[in-house]
Amino acid sequence: MSGPLAGVRVIELAGLGPGPFCAMLLADLGADVLRIDRPKPGTPSPESGSKGSANAWDVLNRNRSGVAVDLRSPLGVEFVLELAGQADVMIEGFRPGVAERLGLGPDDLSQVNPKLVYGRMTGWGQEGPLSARAGHDLTYLALSGALAHIGRADQPPTPPLNLVADFGGGGMLLAFGIMAALVERGSSGLGQVVDAAMVDGAALLMAPLFGAWDWGFWSADRGTNLLDSGAPFYDVYECADGSWLAVAALEQQFYAELLLGLGLAERSELPDQYDQDGWPVLRAEFTRVIRTKTRDAWVEVFGDQDACVAPVLNMGEAPLHPHAIARAAFPVVDGVAQPGPAPRFGRTPASVPQPSFEGVDPALLLQGWGVSAEQVERMQAEGTIT
Repeated sequence: MSGPLAGVRVIELAGLGPGPFCAMLLADLGADVLRIDRPKPGTPSPESGSKGSANAWDVLNRNRSGVAVDLRSPLGVEFVLELAGQADVMIEGFRPGVAERLGLGPDDLSQVNPKLVYGRMTGWGQEGPLSARAGHDLTYLALSGALAHIGRADQPPTPPLNLVADFGGGGMLLAFGIMAALVERGSSGLGQVVDAAMVDGAALLMAPLFGAWDWGFWSADRGTNLLDSGAPFYDVYECADGSWLAVAALEQQFYAELLLGLGLAERSELPDQYDQDGWPVLRAEFTRVIRTKTRDAWVEVFGDQDACVAPVLNMGEAPLHPHAIARAAFPVVDGVAQPGPAPRFGRTPASVPQPSFEGVDPALLLQGWGVSAEQVERMQAEGTIT
């Protein structure tokens, strides 16, 4: 593996969503990530609500290896503790208290490796009245203050996929916290616990809007504000072929280009851009005009204009866009086009994604962690690893 994190060793206790996303980010940038999977089907695992590695097409499991370990077994726990002694980072996403009951909590691991950075990924955090409760992206988003403001006027709040709490406020911020702890370790020589809660992260992503709310700039009424589909020049419109066009002409110079491309620049009777009383008129005109051409025809119209207009592409179309192709933005792994590592580094580029090492001999995977083939064979015979 190449990349800015080459040489950093990470143990990932396999889980769902944000934990694997964090591990993928680290692995993409060159970290040696060893995923500890659940035992094979037929043997239940700890009460984590997590699942082990999936098929090779599972993008979240790319660029790293995995070995199934029975964490109910004292020998399995002892084995993970042995690995932790050589690691820089541990990632776990169990409910609060589960790792401690397994003997794999932060205190347990710090005794074998005081330099270990212990990353914890939960929905509600390690304490508080909801800490032991189940949840998903939408519930964390609801409590963070974000969900209430996502949606169109006179419509219920809209779930924005599971991007905000799971991946942006969860896995991404856990990776950021781990990096910060590694930097601090360079001066202190000590690891620490990184407590990443999705409800905290989702709220943090809303920081600018909390300021706008306090200032009175942001209304509680969905679909009436500048960035929530309230403004007609920041919205999505249907084209003649049923496809969609995204319009984000916020600034005056971009708005002027938008009117020019739509053929409305000479319509002096149109309301001013920021005259909110006139927004329904502008929206009606934009809707009418954009429906007269196909999406691709509008792409051609706005091709050389800075109007902040773009076609709405689905996951099958995005990798085929000329800009994506020019940047090699969607490498193909095992026939699956997937987003490449980001951000990009000039001197230590990230690795081209590789599929998860599903089915590889555990002895080969563990060799780099100083585990002998004989030890692997003995543990397999005992049923500790598979």
